[in-house]
Amino acid sequence: MRRLCVLAAASAVALSLAAVSPVSAQWIVFDPNNYVQNVLTAARELQQINNQISSLQNQAQMLINQAKNLANLPYSSLQQLQSSIQRTQQLLAQAQRIAYDVQQIDHAFSTNYAPATSSQSNQALITNAQSRWQNSVAALQDALRVQAGVVGNLDTNRTQTSALVTSSQSASGALQATQAGNQILALQTQQLADLTATVAAQGRAQNLESAQRAAAQDQGREQLRRFLTPGQGYQSSNVQMYH
Repeated sequence: MRRLCVLAAASAVALSLAAVSPVSAQWIVFDPNNYVQNVLTAARELQQINNQISSLQNQAQMLINQAKNLANLPYSSLQQLQSSIQRTQQLLAQAQRIAYDVQQIDHAFSTNYAPATSSQSNQALITNAQSRWQNSVAALQDALRVQAGVVGNLDTNRTQTSALVTSSQSASGALQATQAGNQILALQTQQLADLTATVAAQGRAQNLESAQRAAAQDQGREQLRRFLTPGQGYQSSNVQMYH
C-alpha cells in the first residue's frame, strides 16, 4: 500500500513537471572550458593586431629612411667647377703663335726651327731668328697667364671645399653623402686639370726656349762659316742672333 502511494506521488510530480512551460524550464549553464578557450582566442587575436601595428610602424620607418636616403643634396658646386675649368681651357685656347696643335708644331720645326743651310739667305736667317724669339716670348706670356688663372681659381676652390665638407657632414641620407663625396672628387679633378694646364703651359714655354737656343746655336755656326768663307757676301750689320 505504501508502495502504491510512492508511485502515485512520483507520477504526480512527473505530471506537474510535464505541465510546466518549456521556456520556464531553461537554465543558464557556465562552461569553464569554453570560457577559457574564448579568452585565449581573444588574446591571440589581440596579439595579431599588435603584430600588425608593429609591422606597419616598421614599414613606415623604412619609408622614412628610404626618403632620407633618396633625398638629393641641396648644395651643388657643379656650375662653379665647370666655370673654373672653362676659364682654364679658354686660357689654353688663347695660346699665341705656336699653339697646342701637332700640325702647327710640325710646321714650325720644319721651317723656323729647321737647321740652317747654306741655301738660306741672310735675311731668311734673321727672319727665322726673330720668329723663334717671338715664339719664346709669347709662350712665356701664355704660361704666366695660365698660372694667373689657376691662382684665381684657388679662392673659389677653397670656398667649394668648405661648402662640400659641411654638406657631407650634415648629410641626412646615403644619397646626400654620396653626392657630396662625388662633388668633392669633381673638385679634385678640376684642381688636377688646373695643375695639368699649368705644367703644360710651363713646359711649352721651356721647350720653345730650348728649341730657340738650339736653333740660334746652329744659326750662329752657319753665320760663322759664312763669315770665314770668302765670297759669301756676308754683311755682319744685317745679321742678328737672338739668344
